Amino acid sequence: MGLLRYWYDFLFILFPKTCGACENVLIHQEEYICTTCSYHLPFTDFHQFPTNPSAKKFWGKIEFEQAVSMFYLTKSSLVETLIHNIKYNNRPELAYFLGQKYGRILKSSDFSDEIDLIVPIPLHSKKLKIRGYNQSLHFANGLSESMEIPCDDSLLKRKINTVSQTRKDRLERFENVELIFECNLSSKITAKHILLVDDVLTTGATLCSAASCLMEAMKCKISFATIAKA
Repeated sequence: MGLLRYWYDFLFILFPKTCGACENVLIHQEEYICTTCSYHLPFTDFHQFPTNPSAKKFWGKIEFEQAVSMFYLTKSSLVETLIHNIKYNNRPELAYFLGQKYGRILKSSDFSDEIDLIVPIPLHSKKLKIRGYNQSLHFANGLSESMEIPCDDSLLKRKINTVSQTRKDRLERFENVELIFECNLSSKITAKHILLVDDVLTTGATLCSAASCLMEAMKCKISFATIAKA
């Protein structure tokens, strides 16, 4: 046991693990996010309030049941660094870890009582090839494990590779993602209530487009969950 500990200490020196939010080196007892950042991360508690700011993003745009986000996202914040590391610094394990953590929070409430299936927003095959992973799928898998609800990433497909939404205004974002998804019903999946999952909620354009596709094809109810709300 002593030799094994020395080996782990040696590996830690060579390949130190860093916090996904502040990027400082983690100590042995910490996992993915340091204790200080875990304390200061801006959790929303949206699952306790049906008329929360994430839900309001979808009012008047689409029929839905519930909408929640784990964190508030602001410029130059811990959450912005966290999202950047997840999406662009090859750290999908952070998304899975957050999904597990948020799943436990949602499961302790009545949020997940009627949800049958978790579906992540897919990346286009070209973007998936470049990035190597879909961060929303990793978040969804973490949610799935904690909430004990199946996850399916084959049901929804992105058929059009859209350009970045970053520099577009609200109307342009909705036009940019209109009709970009299609449903794969070959597996004959049945679900009355789907939790649609993405990394960041801004205008809600992408989630609305995906939800419309699912509701038209499956006549199902839709709820939304994201890692962060901008």
